[in-house]
Amino acid sequence: MTSEAHPTPEAQPTPDTQPSKGTIRVLQLYPREMNIYGDWGNALVLKQRIKWHGYTPELLEYNVGDDFPDDVDIIVGGGGQDSGQLVIQEDLQERAGQLKQLADEGAPMLVICGLYQLFGKFFKTSTGPVIPGIGILDVETHGTDERLIGNVTMKSSEFGDILGYENHSGQTTLGPGVDPLGTVTKGAGNNSKDGHEGARYNNVVASYLHGSLLPKNPAIADFLIRTAAERKFGTFVPGKPDDDYARLAREHAARRPR
Repeated sequence: MTSEAHPTPEAQPTPDTQPSKGTIRVLQLYPREMNIYGDWGNALVLKQRIKWHGYTPELLEYNVGDDFPDDVDIIVGGGGQDSGQLVIQEDLQERAGQLKQLADEGAPMLVICGLYQLFGKFFKTSTGPVIPGIGILDVETHGTDERLIGNVTMKSSEFGDILGYENHSGQTTLGPGVDPLGTVTKGAGNNSKDGHEGARYNNVVASYLHGSLLPKNPAIADFLIRTAAERKFGTFVPGKPDDDYARLAREHAARRPR
């Protein structure tokens, strides 16, 4: 007796086997000098979440003296010591025109701490020398003897609750050309006076929050990815990221004292 053959169900496609929706290029600025307190983690989060959304990530680095890539979709930059800012300042000034054009055209960017300061007008160190910024952000920073350090929680109308960790002696004030990223509910923020943290201009997100910022704040990561995809492909088709660890990290971070 011949048994009837039953069709074998087709294997369900996985995100790795589905066709890519396109390539998104992420450029990390000055990772040799400006990568303190784990800021490189922001680029790694973007790489993984780009995959989860069904796109192909390409992670690039730009250091002093390198050729600047022509086709970049997201720019990220981290913090560094004053000495690191001095190393990159001349090269950053040479790239100011390209970066400002990208920011004005709506390229998504995330700049943390030291590069947040240098994307502004200037950083006047506590010992007197002034490090000029590139003027993308209408902010100015003055070095002080007061160090703002500890866990931070803030409210953002755009991204909800944002959590991170600050460690900076430079105090930044915002001009009328930018909005704050959020209002601090725990911690200091940009300075010890006004209760604001970070800055927003066009699709640029600037913040003092390390930790890294993006693992605990996937809404910001997805904003950068969505904006990049919409600019490049005309639309963004989200995937299904796994946010379990991000939720757990946020719960722990929210419970931690200042």
